[in-house]
Amino acid sequence: MSKYDYLIVGAGLYGAAFARIAADDGKTCLVIDRRENIGGNCFTENVHGINVHKYGAHIFHTDDEKVWKFAQRFAEFNRYTNTVIANYKGEVYSLPFNMYTFNKMWGVITPEEAEAKLQSQREEAGIKEPQNLEEQAISLIGRDIYEKLVKGYTEKQWGRKATELPAFIIKRLPVRLTYDNNYFNDRFQGIPIGGYTQWIANMLEGIEVRCGVDYLQNREELDALADKVIYTGMIDEFYGFKLGCLEYRSLRFETEYMADRSDYQGNAVVNYTDAETPYTRIIEHKHFEFGKGEGTVVTKEYPAEWKPGDEPYYPMNNDRNNSLYEEYTKLGEGGKVFFGGRLGKYKYYDMDDTIACAMADYAIMPCVRK
Repeated sequence: MSKYDYLIVGAGLYGAAFARIAADDGKTCLVIDRRENIGGNCFTENVHGINVHKYGAHIFHTDDEKVWKFAQRFAEFNRYTNTVIANYKGEVYSLPFNMYTFNKMWGVITPEEAEAKLQSQREEAGIKEPQNLEEQAISLIGRDIYEKLVKGYTEKQWGRKATELPAFIIKRLPVRLTYDNNYFNDRFQGIPIGGYTQWIANMLEGIEVRCGVDYLQNREELDALADKVIYTGMIDEFYGFKLGCLEYRSLRFETEYMADRSDYQGNAVVNYTDAETPYTRIIEHKHFEFGKGEGTVVTKEYPAEWKPGDEPYYPMNNDRNNSLYEEYTKLGEGGKVFFGGRLGKYKYYDMDDTIACAMADYAIMPCVRK
């Protein structure tokens, strides 16, 4: 008889949430991760009293009250509100696109003036059926905003010209005819006090966790421990890339601690939207928690082509990759292994979506022994 109901491969947010949900339902779980720490890409590391987001900025936000209540079980959340700044060659704009953006761009003051300017640029473009990302963006927000605040950032992010990217990447761009700098519209928003690593540690309390364990190197031995395997790694890697490699975009980080500076940029997130600046954004971590800590820590974020051995951050969800992913899912139908999380499902998830997905997946999971 197996020792555990579930072997959960990956101690990131999906794995931790699934383990907690299962444990609360009376199931036994073993969580493993090949990294030496829990938390996945939500991992935060304390540097001189500053919780540093080691794998990119994470801001928890949701409109789902059930998810919010679950998240709050494991930490108190602060009142952080994400207000992003765009820097285009020294010109500073508010994101998302709102009345502050339009005022800086065109000198308009009222929503009526802003809407008239937007509509004028949409009509001037005359794009009825967008064929690529550039046309999609211009048809939504006009050429001025596109050229300064979308084009350069997007092409750096994806490593492709905007005319070569599919239109669906930007299904819509948020346009607000208000002076509201809150990046998200969700009712609930904040960052766990004490950092994300402690939040996930609390989520995993009472559940067996083993770090530094590579599932793919010890698959047979580990599979024998549990009735069901929840795999949150790359689905193509699980199958030895036998059908081919799925494509991803990766990131490279340059992080610097500045002991002699109390504030570097005055905001947690500043996007650099021109094509010439090699990084897409700078994160100043102390602003996520209202300036606590000695000195400051800043991280420059550089998009990169993914290659084996790199961290796969963003799935390239074009037709070719989505079709290949579907072929991989067919290999596991009816088997012992269930694929979850952004890598297992080859889909980018916000943190609230990750928790909601873990809840939904557990609800439909075939029964294991009681």
